[in-house]
Amino acid sequence: MTDQTATPRAFSASVPLKGRIAIPGDKSISHRSLMLSALAIGESRVTGLLEGHDVLATAAAMRAMGATIERQDDGEWRVHGVGVGGLLQPQCALDMGNSGTSTRLLMGLVASHPITATFVGDASLSGRPMGRVIDPLAQMGADISASPGGRLPLMVRGLAPAIPLSYRLPMASAQVKSAVLLAGLNTPGITEVIEPVPTRDHSERMLRGFGAELTVDTDGDGTRHIHIRGEAELKPQSIIVPGDPSSAAFFIVAALVVPGSDVTIANVGLNPTRAGLVDVLKQMGGDIELLNEREVGGEPVADLRVHHSNLKGIEVDPAAAPSMIDEFPILFVAAALAKGRTTTTGLDELRVKESDRLAVMAAGLDAIGVRVEESEDGLVIDGTGGDPLPGGATIAGHLDHRICMSFAIAGLVSKAPVTIDDIAPVATSFPNFEALLVGLQR
Repeated sequence: MTDQTATPRAFSASVPLKGRIAIPGDKSISHRSLMLSALAIGESRVTGLLEGHDVLATAAAMRAMGATIERQDDGEWRVHGVGVGGLLQPQCALDMGNSGTSTRLLMGLVASHPITATFVGDASLSGRPMGRVIDPLAQMGADISASPGGRLPLMVRGLAPAIPLSYRLPMASAQVKSAVLLAGLNTPGITEVIEPVPTRDHSERMLRGFGAELTVDTDGDGTRHIHIRGEAELKPQSIIVPGDPSSAAFFIVAALVVPGSDVTIANVGLNPTRAGLVDVLKQMGGDIELLNEREVGGEPVADLRVHHSNLKGIEVDPAAAPSMIDEFPILFVAAALAKGRTTTTGLDELRVKESDRLAVMAAGLDAIGVRVEESEDGLVIDGTGGDPLPGGATIAGHLDHRICMSFAIAGLVSKAPVTIDDIAPVATSFPNFEALLVGLQR
C-alpha cells in the first residue's frame, strides 16, 4: 500500500438530497470480526464486511500469520482460523497502510504469541504515536522497538506465556483497551482493563460472542473493570456487520444542512458507545427519525430518516466525546451551518488521529469563510444560521479520510466550490462515498 498520486476533487452547491442508501459495514466491527475469526478453530463467515483499505490491511496481516481468509463471489467472507496461540511467524513486514486500528490491535495479538512482527504504514500512519499501546504491552512482557517518538516502523517480539496485567487506561481509548484484551487472550490467568471513561465496546461484545470468558463490572462512579481469562478457545461464528455509524455521519449531516433534503440511511449500527453524534445533532434541532429498530449480532441497529433542519448552536457536553470521537470533523461542519455558537471541549484525542483534526479542521473552516476559534482541546464555531458558506478554497486533507469527507459535505452548502487536495484517502474507509452522494443528487 504505497502512497498514490494526489487526486483533487471539487464539491459544489447541491440540489436537495433524496433517496435511500445503504452504507458500508462498520469498520471497527469489520476489523475485529477478521481478527477473532482468525483466532477461532474452524470456519467463520462474515457478511457486510467493509472492504476498504484499512480492513483489507487487517485481512492481509492475519493471512500472513497463518489464517485462511477468502472472499466469496456473493460478498461473504470465509475465515479458517488457527486458534488462540496458533499465530505463525510472518515472513515479511505487516503493511498497515493508513490503519491505526489494525496496527494497535494487531500489536496486542502479537504481544502474547512467540513470534516477531514488524509493522509499517503510510506517511500519515507513520506520524502517529503508538506509545499508549507500547506501554501496557511491554508490561505484559513484549519487547517492542519503535522509531523515535514511539512511531512506525516498529517491531514487536511477543512473549509466550505473557504476564497477566491489571491496567488502568490513562485516557479514553477503545484501541488501547482492545489491544490489552487481545493480548490477554493468549496470556495465562486473568487480564484486567480498568476503564474510567467508557469507550466503544465492540471488542467486549464480540469476544463474548466468540466464547471468550469475559466479564464487566461497573463501579458506582461508572468505572468499568473488564476481565478476560487467557488461553481461551474461540468458537467460529457467523457475523453480520451493521452499517458504520461513522460513515453514516456524513450523510446525516448532509441531509440536515442541504435545503429540501430527505434521506433514509439503512441498517446503521447504533451501539450506545458509538451513537453520540445522533444525540448531539438532535439537541441542535436535527430531524432524525429511527425506523425499524432491531438487534443484529448483539449490536443495536436502525434505519435513519433525516430531513433538512434549522440547526442551532449548542455547548457540546465533553462527556459525549468518547461516543463520537471520529464524528467531530463532520459535526464541525454542521455547527458552521447552525444558528449561533457551538462550543466543544475535551477533544485532546483529536490531535493524535490520522491528522491533528482540531488544527486541520480549524484551518479548513477558516479558509472557506467560517468563524472559528481553536482552543487547546476544542473548537468554537459561529454558524451562518443556514446561509451558504463562502467556500472557494482548496483544503489540505492531510491524508485523513474524515477531513476529506467533511469538507466534501461543506462544499454542498457553499457559494463557491470547495476543493479537496486529494480525495484518494477516502477509499481507506468508504470506497463508494462519492457514488452514494451522486445517487442522492439525482
